[in-house]
Amino acid sequence: MSKRVQQKQDREAKIEAMRARQRAEERRRRLIWFGGGGTVIAAVVVAVVIAVIASSHGGSVTTSGEAIPPAPAGATTVQGAAVTAANATGISGVVAYDTTGYPAGSRNGPASGALSHQHVTGPVRYSVTPPVGGQHNGEWLTCGVYDKPVPSENAVHNLEHGAIWITYQPSLPSSEVSKLRAFFARQSVLSAAAGGGGSRYIDLTPYPGLPAPIVVSSWGYQLRLNSPADPRLQQFVNKFRASQQYSPEYGGSCTGGTGTPLQT
Repeated sequence: MSKRVQQKQDREAKIEAMRARQRAEERRRRLIWFGGGGTVIAAVVVAVVIAVIASSHGGSVTTSGEAIPPAPAGATTVQGAAVTAANATGISGVVAYDTTGYPAGSRNGPASGALSHQHVTGPVRYSVTPPVGGQHNGEWLTCGVYDKPVPSENAVHNLEHGAIWITYQPSLPSSEVSKLRAFFARQSVLSAAAGGGGSRYIDLTPYPGLPAPIVVSSWGYQLRLNSPADPRLQQFVNKFRASQQYSPEYGGSCTGGTGTPLQT
């Protein structure tokens, strides 16, 4: 074989080797691209699945970004003794408080004995544990499930809008807390026509110092319970939640307030 022919063959071999390396590099880039694309696609699929699950559960989504509103600062307001009234609800054990003037529209203050609707900026020392109404912060709490205590001043504003506040002792067994959360999830998300608009109108929070394992409150009404299985819990929610009869500010929002719940 002549020297010229050998040199030509060597050049061709080098060119082929270079092309082979280029093809291999191209395949590697494609694998990386498709691998990244697969990750993006998987993320999209997960997002769609979460959205579908949320839709099937009435918009309920559990998050890990709980945010508890800060406690109010400033001068303390001391609530006068709340005046009790006759229990005409038909639910045994309910304690009723004077809410004279609502929902007729007049704003009753302490002078008339009814629960005050005054907005205050500082903390409030309530006369009922947990509070069932009275002076409160001007910003409502975003309704939902919280696993830490929330400021009463914000939660009371929710009661004025027609929300139900389910509180439980921090020492309540986790199995009982799970039942309360399951109860929360079973409640319907209210439509705007029903005075709601994308919320269950329920707050579920621990509350230190409760006089019973579980206490459920609305504006002006309260019920002590020993178990989440007590049928009166559902009766109470059905009676008072976003009720035109019992909600002082029927149709007031329960979303877009302060705080971020674990579940809405």
